Amino acid sequence: MPASALMNWSGGKDSALALYEALRTPQLRVDALLTSVNQHYRRVSMHGVRLELLREQARQIGLPLTLLELPEAPDMATYEACMQATLAPLQRQGITHAVFGDLHLQDLRQYREQQLARLGWRAEFPLWQRPNADLLRQYLDLGFRAVVVCVNEQHLDRSFCGRLLDEDFLRDLPPGVDSCGENGEYHTFVFEAPYFRQPIPFTKGEVVRRTYPAPAGTTPAEAGFWYCDLLPAGEEK
Repeated sequence: MPASALMNWSGGKDSALALYEALRTPQLRVDALLTSVNQHYRRVSMHGVRLELLREQARQIGLPLTLLELPEAPDMATYEACMQATLAPLQRQGITHAVFGDLHLQDLRQYREQQLARLGWRAEFPLWQRPNADLLRQYLDLGFRAVVVCVNEQHLDRSFCGRLLDEDFLRDLPPGVDSCGENGEYHTFVFEAPYFRQPIPFTKGEVVRRTYPAPAGTTPAEAGFWYCDLLPAGEEK
């Protein structure tokens, strides 16, 4: 009997590809989506995508969505407490596995596995250590489509924000930038996928710069990001 699984859904390329693989895994049955959101701005954490568009993704997939609501800048204790409280009802529903779209960051994988072990859950990483070129070719060949909604200005300039994630975008990436954005160079919003009932319409809003305190002991003292606001189709800019 397949194990009941939770998909950690950011709404971007990697989680979308990980869900594609999880849906094809006979040993798993994906029963829910979980997304971290900023309580204050009511947007997807780091990606900055509006909740209306996140909920539309869940509707197109056909899975229930649970929100992990976090304060603006949670410390680890707050984050873990919020996570435990959010996962508890899902655990009571019988979920025993959590699926992630991580690719290569070993420390992050170990942290996820350790936290889930406290619940008796198992972490699944269907994209783990697959070559970037293979993942991006799969993304393009299967008909996934995404727009870049956030870029880290330490790696990419404003011009990359709001572009489609396509072969032209990948060709224009500067040397040293991970083509999958594994180090946080960019984040995306998937608006078309093989398992969507139909593509999600949207319009592009303004591109804005936001800064956040950098980790202690690092320079510069602030980290800058560019965000392209996306509006549900029909809304005014």
